[in-house]
Amino acid sequence: MSPAREKFSTQVKPETLQAVREIARSEGRQLQAIVDEALADVVVKHRHGKGPRPHVMAAYRSSHAPLGALYRKLAE
Repeated sequence: MSPAREKFSTQVKPETLQAVREIARSEGRQLQAIVDEALADVVVKHRHGKGPRPHVMAAYRSSHAPLGALYRKLAE
């Protein structure tokens, strides 16, 4: 059973809506799934500051053991 949904209405630039529709179509997903994902990303971003999302930073930190030497070389 899927979680409850709440309808709302808003307005966006036509080119933005077209781009989101194209993303949904190319990924074989519903428009509402793309919008829901985008809104969830905004919520995470605002709850955790303007920096990277926590799961991205966790993956980055865990990559240091195997890839630390490579990161240092790339920084040179």
